[in-house]
Formats: sequence, C-alpha cells, structure tokens
Amino acid sequence: MDYRAIAQDVVERAKRAGADEADVWLQTETEFSVQVRKGEIETLSQASSKGLGLRLFKDKRLGFASTSDFTPAALDRLIETTLGIAAFADPKDENSLAETDPASAFPNLALYDPAIEEVPTDTKIEMAIACERAASEADARITNSEGAGFGSVAGETVLANSQGLLASYRSSSCSLYCQPLAEEDGKKQVDYDYAYVREWDKMESPEAIGLRAAERVLRKLGAKKVPTQTAPVVFDRRVASRIWADVLGAVNGDAVHKGMSYLRERLGDTIASEIVTLVDDGTIAGGVGSAPFDGEGLPTQRNVIIDKGVLRMFLYDTLTARKVGNGTVSTHNARRSTGGAGGIGAFNLLLVPGTQTPEELIRAISNGFLVTSVMGGGANTVTGDYSIGASGLWIEDGKPTFAVEEVTIAGTMDSILRGIDRIANDLIFHGTIVSPTFSVTEMTIAGS
Repeated sequence: MDYRAIAQDVVERAKRAGADEADVWLQTETEFSVQVRKGEIETLSQASSKGLGLRLFKDKRLGFASTSDFTPAALDRLIETTLGIAAFADPKDENSLAETDPASAFPNLALYDPAIEEVPTDTKIEMAIACERAASEADARITNSEGAGFGSVAGETVLANSQGLLASYRSSSCSLYCQPLAEEDGKKQVDYDYAYVREWDKMESPEAIGLRAAERVLRKLGAKKVPTQTAPVVFDRRVASRIWADVLGAVNGDAVHKGMSYLRERLGDTIASEIVTLVDDGTIAGGVGSAPFDGEGLPTQRNVIIDKGVLRMFLYDTLTARKVGNGTVSTHNARRSTGGAGGIGAFNLLLVPGTQTPEELIRAISNGFLVTSVMGGGANTVTGDYSIGASGLWIEDGKPTFAVEEVTIAGTMDSILRGIDRIANDLIFHGTIVSPTFSVTEMTIAGS
C-alpha cells in the first residue's frame, strides 16, 4: 500500500471539500512482543496497526478527526466529519499551518534497520529466556521472577500538507528486559534492567542484561530506613531523567503562556549550576526520539534549553508561538500522533554529560544517599516544589554500604538544579528523556 499517496490524496480531497488548509499525519506499525516467566512463555503477540489523523482549517477554525480505515468511503466520511467539527469550533487568529518548505531535504537519521524485522521468532523467545535464566542463576537469593521479555516494532510515518509538503521516514527498534525477585530474611525485593536499540547488531547479550538486573536487585536486600537529615544526594542515571522530565513540563511554551510554570518569568536567569546544559535534539542519529521533521513538517533541530545554568528558551509549536506573539516562533517542537491534533514535546531531551565515572562521583561523597529508584510524586511545575519517594544505597566514605528504602527526598527545583555539583559520563540513549548520573550538594531526606 502506498501510504504517501494516500496521505497526499486525503489532503487534496479535503481541499476540494472546502478546507482552506489541511495536513495528514499517517503512521503504520508492526509490533512483536513476548513475555516469559520461569522459562515458559506467558504471552506472545504480533500485530499490525495503522492510523491517519486529518487536521484542517476552515475560516480560522480547526477541525481534527482520525481513522484506521483507509478505504475511499471511510476517508470521505473522515473529511466530512472533520469539516463538521471545524464548523463548531471557535475561530482563532493562530489557526493555520506552519510555513513549511515543500522542497525540504530531510536527513536520514538511521532510524530503521531491516535486520530487526528479519530476526526469527525463535531467536526473540530464546533471548528472553536466556536473559531471565542468567539473572536467576546469578545468586541463590534470587528466588523468583516477574519475567523477562523481548519486543520489537517497525513502521512508517508520513506527513502531507496542502502547501505541497510530502515527507516520510521508516523506523524500527527492539528491546530486551529482565525483572528478577530476590529474597533474604523473609523480605523480598524486585528490580530490573533492559536494553533498547535501533540497530540489531548493537543489542547486548541477554546474559549481560540478566546479570545487571541481578546485581540491581541483590543490592536492595537488607534495605532499611535512615534518620531524617539533610545530606548530599546522587541521582542514578535511570532516575535522574525524572528531574529533566519535570523541567520539560516547566519549559513547555503553552504552560508558560498560561502562567502554569514556575519558570514563566525567568527567561535569561541562572536557574541551575553552571555545569548544567540541557538540550533537546531531534537530529541525533539513531536517537530513541529522533525524527527528521516535527509534527508540523518543520525540520527538527538542536535546542539548548539551559546553557551553563542559564535558561535560554521555552519550547513551542507554531500555534502556541503565534498565541504568545511578540516575535515568538516555533522551536520545531510540535509533536503529533494519529489520535490528536498535536502539541508541544521533546524529541531527545538530555543533560550534557561530564567526564567523571559514576564511581568517581560517589567517591567524592563522605556521607550521602544514592537514589536508584523513585516512586510517585515529583515536581509541582507550577510552584517548583519537589518531593518524591525514594530507595537506593547509603554512601559512607565514598562507597555504597547498605540499602535504603521507604524514605522521601524533598526540596525545590531551584535548590536541586542550582545544587548540582558533579555530572558523570554514563549517558545512555535508552529513552526520549535521558541523563547521566549527577549529584546534588544537599537535600532533605525524610526517613525514620
């Protein structure tokens, strides 16, 4: 099926039906998933899906509707429905397409590897079983498992609009995870590890992932509370990303425009330590969130949000930038799905890494808390207050010594960002928001 032709045809038909402007976001996916537990398959599925979202403008009114039925009759109904929705919408000055260039030559960002689609099902199952087995055999204290799994996805994304733009790209990825359970003195702990890649030959061995998962769960055994105190806190890279997800909410241009961000009046201010540079970059080759164009057809770009501690920008799509006015322009951060008309989002949000290893960073702390897991809570991005449940390891004389659980760490986003004093070099692209390990000079730790 020629999905580019379908997208382009729907745009042209929407124009003929009366739309002033229109664009189509079309996506297809083929997804495989297997979960195993104790060496046996619990679930196995393979499914294909497709969807098409039509956004159109009529007399400055916006209409949106979507469908998974690509037959001509269904697409006719979609166009009629979307025009009907627009007729009931309020007219707004900002309602029109972004100014895109039909001649844009979007880069190849190495998002698709055909080898992922060619991996035999037996191999995928065997990898999940081997991953779980490696964790289970690592130590006698690992007594159970919440399972292991392999997943893969491949698909195509197409954008067409009434300005003549027609662009598309293919993407694929696969992942492998393991979640063992360990027990000691009647107390149980669970943890996990995983890998995510866009290129098949970069996938780690199942045994390596399973052993890391085992190490993570074993170090949680014997966990206890610590007294309430203030102390340095180290955020392991896996939980450090939660901080930047909260910052992302605060630099969303729509939230800022509505006065719903603690950073709304602070553009150009120093809001973090001078060693902090936070970047969103949709152009990273092979990045989890990379894409050659955003949800409006503008080429993705590298945006430096915090530069050496200074807040340099908020993130915008075109419609929000027009609402704000005063020369505000899109930062090429429109995100889109077939199920929605669009919004603002990041592509690959990352804290620029430092040069120390995590071990070197920890050795500089005589008494502190290494956070390896968090639950609930987080930042109130309107007020900037921060509080979250945490567990991890207590650091004494530069070494993790015993496991900690059932504590809460608290502060403000200002105190956390300004207090970042060391950043490690362990950045790994396993998600769309990633971070190396970093330490904060002091936070409140509420325990026993």
